[in-house]
Amino acid sequence: MPVSKRFLSLLSFQLAQFADRDEVTSLVVYVTEPGPADTPNLIPVGQWPAGAKALPALSDASPLRAAEERRRWLPLRHRGMLLGALQVETSQVPWPEPLNQRLRAVALCLTEGLCLDLEHRQLQHQLNLQQEQLRVLLHQLRNPLAALRTFGQLLLRRLGGDSRNRPLVEGLLREEQLLRRYVDAIDRLGQGEAVFAAAEAAPPLLLPPSLGGGPKQPLGPQLQPLLQRAAATASLQSRRWHPPGHLPDWQGDTGSVAEILANLLENAFRYSPPGAPVGLHVAGSPQQNWQLTVWDGGTPIPEPDRERIFQPGVRGADSADLPGTGLGLALARELARRLGGDLSLEDSPRRIDASLPERGNAFRLTLPPQDTTAGP
Repeated sequence: MPVSKRFLSLLSFQLAQFADRDEVTSLVVYVTEPGPADTPNLIPVGQWPAGAKALPALSDASPLRAAEERRRWLPLRHRGMLLGALQVETSQVPWPEPLNQRLRAVALCLTEGLCLDLEHRQLQHQLNLQQEQLRVLLHQLRNPLAALRTFGQLLLRRLGGDSRNRPLVEGLLREEQLLRRYVDAIDRLGQGEAVFAAAEAAPPLLLPPSLGGGPKQPLGPQLQPLLQRAAATASLQSRRWHPPGHLPDWQGDTGSVAEILANLLENAFRYSPPGAPVGLHVAGSPQQNWQLTVWDGGTPIPEPDRERIFQPGVRGADSADLPGTGLGLALARELARRLGGDLSLEDSPRRIDASLPERGNAFRLTLPPQDTTAGP
């Protein structure tokens, strides 16, 4: 059973505290290692005094494992599993009660340290397996994506000037490109090294940098694929789609804005009842804060749920039985606030514009002014 440097530091500190106990002549800490016939060997990992000669491992047959008058063993045991042992040699027997209490406290502390070491090693092994499986899945996922791109390009070539169906295939190719960006982002995350951040370090990124749009990218090109996807979804669901009359002239982290709107549109089509209209309303100007509102004409979200649904993992009572994780709105609001804007829920689309329905839901994304846009 190997031990970490942290455990060795803890061990040295624990043993050094016996320097004031003249009756203690030797302390040795062993950890178990599998041996023959399911009998563990004992491997020394630390001792006091530190300058003593190196000690050998103890097999089951070693006479040093037997207790003697001035040598006692304290097992380091957790839930019936022997993790190691503390060997104590003293010049005085029986042990004084204060020494007995201190030795047992040290044995308990070392047992907890070994448990943490064992748990860390098991978790690291599990993480390594998951990362290896993830690398295999990502590699395999690239194959059908490449095939999808090839078939789409061939189909696009055969359509020629078919103005009716050509946009559908072009939309498929754009979605395939977005999927490849996500696959690449997941691949990069798997290659990073985990480090402990300082207490005042910046909070973790909600999106990988490769999915951001950069600090000065125009928003319009990022919205076009979302609008086409929404129109296609509405057509498939036989409901009305209301696109914006114009697109905002805004530059900033457009990748994050696109993620926010994609989540809001997905929720509107998924959770509003069949036949309810869905739309995107744009208001504002370069001199004012742009406001992008995804609205639907469905059942209004109950008042008690209007703030709760922005919490991670929390879903409204009306959507509890539908598939989903409850993370989309929490991610969207956090992204909006990282940008310097905000995301809120209005109790009626008509509060956004008089032309919109009275009944329904309206999620309003407020973008920050151009000169305060946060970087990636």
